[in-house]
Amino acid sequence: MGRTGRGLGIAALWAALASVPAWAQGRLEFGAQYASPDTRNVAQWVVASRDHSGLPFAIVDKKQAHIYVFDAGGRLAGGSAVLLGQTVGDRSAPLVGVHTQAGYVPVDERTTPSGRFETEPGLNLDGDPVVWVDYATALAIHRLRPGASRRAREARLASATPDDNRASLGCIVVPQAFYERVLQPLLGRSRGVVYVLPDERSLHEIFTAL
Repeated sequence: MGRTGRGLGIAALWAALASVPAWAQGRLEFGAQYASPDTRNVAQWVVASRDHSGLPFAIVDKKQAHIYVFDAGGRLAGGSAVLLGQTVGDRSAPLVGVHTQAGYVPVDERTTPSGRFETEPGLNLDGDPVVWVDYATALAIHRLRPGASRRAREARLASATPDDNRASLGCIVVPQAFYERVLQPLLGRSRGVVYVLPDERSLHEIFTAL
């Protein structure tokens, strides 16, 4: 009877642990998704410290040209290749928002800035749904749009290397199916947090709390 009681106690303990969200256990699982050490480091810090304030969040690894999207409890909802700004860099140019609205962004301003961003859903100038990462600089996550360059961009997203994924004016571009299946339900309907890892600066320069 004693052994049976002990077995029930262990079972209850495992059941209790299983019901605790990933962030409360200070861990985060990527499943079959490959994630770089920097991505894992940031993800672990986010869930352990609750830096995401209990909101859905995403991590963009620019060096790997990949995005990972998590629900509010720290569970991975999905990952995908992304297209990023044509120019390597970790800061936004001062006038990039103005230039974007004017219809032309100089090549040296086509960066995807790094940092922690509080996001909100919205629409772009064409009325398409986007996730605004930084509205002032016109930085958003959006789906791959129809157009003459669509097939070429699909090929870049499908390639095995991240080297050819520098193709946008600065926005983070994802496949349409991924946007509709993963991003839209989590970050496209409410506020969230996006962590964009750096190209050139160190991880600790960008995320000082880390």
